[in-house]
Amino acid sequence: MNNNDVLRRLRFTFDYADDKVVDIFALGSMSITEDQVKPWLLKDEDPAQVKLKDVELASFLNGLIVLNRGKKEGVEMVAERQLNNNQIFRKLRIALAYKDTDIISIYDEVDMIISKGELSAIFRNPKQSQYRACQDQFLRNFLLGLQYRHRGKKGEIKPGVESGS
Repeated sequence: MNNNDVLRRLRFTFDYADDKVVDIFALGSMSITEDQVKPWLLKDEDPAQVKLKDVELASFLNGLIVLNRGKKEGVEMVAERQLNNNQIFRKLRIALAYKDTDIISIYDEVDMIISKGELSAIFRNPKQSQYRACQDQFLRNFLLGLQYRHRGKKGEIKPGVESGS
């Protein structure tokens, strides 16, 4: 899945302003400015869009983990140079402290039925025979379900759900 799309969707879902996005990157040990964020958030068709590199998205996701879960003592999170959908999904799961049942209910939001076994295969070590690569549509549906959970199907912030700004 396109890194810029992942960042755009998370920013919208949690209602993060540009300055909050900058703060999250800082928590992930990457110093950026709001001027750098704006071209990342442009639509794919916009010629002014700047492609978000894997290491940059990894830094943002690491920052999201620190924001939501706190920084672990003695553990330095290093942003991966290359990311795949499985790693993105795993980082989101950690950041949001979701269990299998939470993720399955997120998929229910988009009328997608998955089993614990299917989900477990996504989070397995790639060297295991039961490992399954997370396809773009699978991650896209999770992000959409997450959006519905936090903003409702019409895009409004749901009452009782904290915004990210």
